[in-house]
This record gives sequence, C-alpha cells and structure tokens, in this order.
Amino acid sequence: MKKTIWARLVICYLIISVSFFVLLNTYGMNILEKRLKNDKFEQMYQEAQLISNEYMNYFFNDKITLESLATQLRSIDTFLDMRIWIVNPDGTIISDTSHSKNARNVNINELNPNFLENITSEYTFFRAYFDEPMISFTQPVTYNYKVRGYIVLHTPLTFLEKEANRYLDMINICFLIFLPILFIVFLYIHAVTGIPMQRLMKAAMEYSSGNYNYTLNLKGLSEYQNLGAAISYMASEISKLEDYQKKFVANISHDFRSPLTSIKGYAEAIKDGTIPHDMQDKYLNIILFETERLNKLTSSLLELNSFESHGTFLDIVSFDINHIIKKTAESFEGACRNKKITLNLVFSSKKTYVDADMGKIQQVLYNLIDNAIKFSHTNSRIKVSTEEKGEKVFVSVKDYGAGIPKESLKKIWDRFYKTDPSRGKDKRGTGLGLSITKEIIQAHNENINVISTEGVGSEFIFSLTKSGK
Repeated sequence: MKKTIWARLVICYLIISVSFFVLLNTYGMNILEKRLKNDKFEQMYQEAQLISNEYMNYFFNDKITLESLATQLRSIDTFLDMRIWIVNPDGTIISDTSHSKNARNVNINELNPNFLENITSEYTFFRAYFDEPMISFTQPVTYNYKVRGYIVLHTPLTFLEKEANRYLDMINICFLIFLPILFIVFLYIHAVTGIPMQRLMKAAMEYSSGNYNYTLNLKGLSEYQNLGAAISYMASEISKLEDYQKKFVANISHDFRSPLTSIKGYAEAIKDGTIPHDMQDKYLNIILFETERLNKLTSSLLELNSFESHGTFLDIVSFDINHIIKKTAESFEGACRNKKITLNLVFSSKKTYVDADMGKIQQVLYNLIDNAIKFSHTNSRIKVSTEEKGEKVFVSVKDYGAGIPKESLKKIWDRFYKTDPSRGKDKRGTGLGLSITKEIIQAHNENINVISTEGVGSEFIFSLTKSGK
C-alpha cells in the first residue's frame, strides 16, 4: 500500500477500531466485573444490616422462632437471589434458605476454618453444598456487646459474569454503531486534507511542466487555500521570470549583435582591402567605439549581478554632492553642445555634504544626466538641483523633453526596458542604466522616484543622508 494520506487514515482507523475492541473486551471487562462485584458486596452489606436490625434482635429475644426467621429469609432469597445462612458463634449453620444441598447443622469451620474471619470472599465453592462458585459476604451479629452469630450471604459468581457480559454486549453494540461514524469522520479528514493535497500536487506537476495557465481552485481549510494561493503566486512569478529570461536573451542578442556585426564587417573589409588604406583610421575608430559599447554592456550586466548577490560593498564617505554634480556635468559638455542643450545647476547651499559611496553616486548622476540629454529636444535645457530637508538631501535631474508614457512609468526600472520601440532614439542605450541607478540607491537604503508627463518632460529625484560634519 502506498504511503498516502488515505492509506494512513485507513491504517489509523483499523488500529483504533481493533485496539478499542480488544481493550473493551479485556481490560474493560475486568473493570466492569470488579465494579459489579463491589456493587453486589454493597448490596449484600445493606441486606445483612437489614436482616440484623429487623429480624435477629427478635430472634435473640425469643420473639420469633427459627422457623419464622427462616421463612422471612427465604422471601428475601427469592426476591434478591441471595442464599442466606444464619450461623451460630461456634460456626454451626442453623438456617439455610436453599432447598437444594441444604447446609443446615453443618459447621463452617470444618469446611474452611478462616471463612468467618473474612468479611468478603470473591470465590466460595463448597462442592457438597454449592452447584457453582459463589461470592460471599459475612456480617457478625452482636447483641449486648457479644457476637451472637453470623449472617452469611451468597450470590452466584456466574450471575455477575452474565451481568458483565450483558453490559459489555450493550457497549459493543454502541461501539459497532460508533464505527461507521468514526469512518465518516476519517472520510471528512481525508476530504479536507488528502483531496486538497492531491490538487496541490497536480498543480505543482502542471506548473513544473510549464503549464502556468493551470487554474488551482481550493476550498475548505484556510491553510490550504493560503498554500494554494502561494503556489499560484509562485507559478505566476516563475512565468514572469521565464518571460524575463526570454526577453533577456532576446535583448542581449540584439544589443550584442549590432556592434558585433559592425566590428566583423569593417574588420573583414579592412582585411580584404575593400576599405582604402587612407580610410582605415575612420573605420578602426568605429570598431573601437562598438567595442567600447560591448564593454559597457558587459560591465553593466556584471554590476547588476553583483547587486543581486547582495555582496556589493559600499565605501561610505562624507563628500560634497554639489562638487560631484559639477564634475559629472563637465563630462557632458560635448553632448550638450552638439544638441544645444543648456545644463543648469541649482544648489540650495554652496556646499552640501552627504554620507554615501561617492563613486556609485557619481554613476547614478551620470546615468540620469545621460538619459536626460538623450530624450531632450534640441535647444532645450536640463536642470540639476539639490535641496536639504531635515536629515536628507534630495537631488533632482529634470528635463523638458519627450517625457515617459504613463503605462511605462513602472517599467522603466526593468532591465533592458526602453520606452522607444526603436530601442532608443540614438539606438546606443543598453536599457540597464535606470536598473543600475535604482539598485545603487536602494543599496544606500534610500529612495528614487520619477515624475513625468509625456511631451512635457521628466524629473528624477533621489535622496541621500545628510552628513553630520
């Protein structure tokens, strides 16, 4: 049998049923017999007290004869099914309510010398006077502070066994009625545990085979519903990851293919002499430019992977962010001149010190200004500013160019994402700049946001911790 939940439930059901039945008919039977014996001894005690108080005093005072006493005791014997002996102090039985194997005038001490010393006996069997084993109760009778005799009551041991069996049969019948109810309980347990588990396994198999459109609907216990929702969410994320991997490969192939094609084509043309010797410098510069593009793309990918591994080391120092902005802006003088773009630097203070990794923040500024220039119109301007608010310094890079479509605002941080279907107006971007920018800012435990209106422009704002110096 497979180790399934249903198999385990069936085994548990059988173990519980058999164990309960065996315990009920062994240990339970012994407890029941013992309880019935105790109840019978209690009944015998009460009857012995009644006989002693109601009859024996009259007998010892000679108010009733032995025959009258015997008649009264036979009535009690018939009603209670108890054999009654009246015994003299010397042990002689002077009255026996049984007609069969009557023990009158027999001395008990000759049968068992210790019998009258024991109040109760769970097994009495005088073969000459009993047809079957008995349980017995002995009650001394005192009169004027002297033991004048004994009242001995007997009841058949088989009667107690029959009573115990009768009660046990009733309990067994109740147990047999309970078994189907117990089975229904186990069916319910299987329905709320095993069946959802099978559906979860089915869903896991479907998702592992790539069928991410498989719908998993679970009802019942909230724990399984939450687990099902978690698995569905995981499958959705895996599906997105698979799509991302496909896009990643496609984007990498595209971004590597273009410069590699140029390098290969120009290198072959130079080799076979298609390009004249006096023109080779020009095309060698193109080859160097495309090689630099490949190097930049590779470096960007490696940097992003280093952020994802959570192993990036930040060299936190205190520096003047205004000075870094000026230095970064200087590197774009040529690009701004070519597009006739004015770069305005606006600082709230002459010097603004922050605690951060200076090299990484310079890379952030480079990426943001580079993007601003790329998507700005000719004869436009770009504003880079800093503002201090409490313990934070906010850096803003604002352009008045094409802007970002509303549906693209949440996607611009994704790798390789480009708002221009032609993959950037100058077709030179890697689509990794903003991804790297966000990773750097988040590594500093800071935030970066964008405000953009299509056709109006975009503003990127990120925060840094103000230095305490």
